[in-house]
Amino acid sequence: MTKTPDAPDTAALGETAAPVGAVALPELRRRVQAVLVATQILGGLGIATGVALAAVLATEVSGTDALAGLASTATVAGPALLAMPLAALMARRGRRAGLVLAYLLGALGAGVAVLGAVVGSFAVLLVGLVGFGAGSSANLAARFAAADLAEPDRRARAISTVVWATTIGAVLGPNIAAPAGRSVSGLGIPVAAGPFVWAAVVFVVSALVVAVLLRPDPLLTARALAAADEGAAADLPENRSLRAGLRAVRASPQARIALVTVAASQTVMVSIMSMTPVALTHHGAGIELIGLVISVHIAGMYAFSPVMGWLADRLGRLAVIGLAVGLLGLAALLAGTAGASHTRVAAGLFVLGLGWSAGLVSGSALLTDSVPQAARAAVQGLSDTVMNTAAGLGGLAAGVIVSQAGYGPLNALAACLLLPMGALALRGALRRA
Repeated sequence: MTKTPDAPDTAALGETAAPVGAVALPELRRRVQAVLVATQILGGLGIATGVALAAVLATEVSGTDALAGLASTATVAGPALLAMPLAALMARRGRRAGLVLAYLLGALGAGVAVLGAVVGSFAVLLVGLVGFGAGSSANLAARFAAADLAEPDRRARAISTVVWATTIGAVLGPNIAAPAGRSVSGLGIPVAAGPFVWAAVVFVVSALVVAVLLRPDPLLTARALAAADEGAAADLPENRSLRAGLRAVRASPQARIALVTVAASQTVMVSIMSMTPVALTHHGAGIELIGLVISVHIAGMYAFSPVMGWLADRLGRLAVIGLAVGLLGLAALLAGTAGASHTRVAAGLFVLGLGWSAGLVSGSALLTDSVPQAARAAVQGLSDTVMNTAAGLGGLAAGVIVSQAGYGPLNALAACLLLPMGALALRGALRRA
């Protein structure tokens, strides 16, 4: 059998490098999507269960609200630090190897976070939260895995379907935070750390599902198909290196718009969302109400993503980026002026989730559209690095801003981050007109 350029990689993974036939490709798309949907549900459950109380746990261990923002910074630092190594691994070995590694690191990090809470060490807690954030890396990378084999005119919908699948676990997660905390109360583990115990188990199960069922690997298959169509030279190793990914972004104005979109959307969302539980506690909210508000927010993030994908495919990526700017700005206005109104905060957080969904889906689809297939894994890793680094800095600043100025000013400053995103999208739309 003639080897494709990916033959050494697929052999290492126990796969065949044979091209997928035209008849088999639709079935393969459905099978890959089913596996990704299942792991998104599980991964979303693990992530949301822990994130719901990360800031509260950080406040308990550190003893101050000013350091609570470091919890969200740590959880997004994990994906930021892992994105490029993960992209390099995926470029060489495929999506499955990268997703399994990310989920296992997430499980390990969750365990370390629990240890930090038990011993009362804020430093250990932060290290654990960095590792815990690796679970988010897997869920973020899964959206690009969904796009690997998708038809170009359905790419945004493929991405949005996988993003949508997170809804089930993500909405359920914050609401089981309380029972997760009670389940460990007799073990000497702080109640707020209980969700991380459950998250560790969920991440291990997710890793097993990917390892067993995500075969053949969608990225390696897409690359083999592209090489067959365009010639083997299109998939030489140097064309899918991280350096090639950087060259691809520099060469594409659309790719740069996409990078700014996903970074700004994530930063605004993380900055506001991470400090909302702290703001709610200042107005008398308990853990159940906090869980409900975060669930409403996560429903906005994921439940309507198929709508955003449909809009991005039908109206264009730039139009939906403009919608994201409007929704995120409205969210900052609602939450920032809510005061003691828990209902208004919940409404703001719901709209915040919608805006994030519009930005992530349209930005991810635009990014994938704008670069050559061989460089996509590297460019996607760069995107997640930029996105999570920016969000980490935003989360760090959010805690300081809330402690010094309040929750309202935080929302106002977060809204200012939307200006470059909107300006670039408008400029891109005018150029295409």
